[in-house]
Amino acid sequence: MATATFQVGNTYKMLWIGDADAVTLCKVVKRTAKFVTVDVDGFGVKRVAVKPCDQGESCLPLGSYSMAPCLKAIREVA
Repeated sequence: MATATFQVGNTYKMLWIGDADAVTLCKVVKRTAKFVTVDVDGFGVKRVAVKPCDQGESCLPLGSYSMAPCLKAIREVA
């Protein structure tokens, strides 16, 4: 089974912990081996480190705090 990775030009869903219906779209602008630059709707362009997770890759574009929304590569928008 292949793991999901962030690809330049693709759009992904970022989910919020506090509200299951809240979804923010993020488009990958640039990608390196360890970092991804995403354009987050309503928040602008953010450059963040990519972390491995059990289903592929993930990152925290809005910071690392208790209720921070998570962006995962498996949540690609078709």
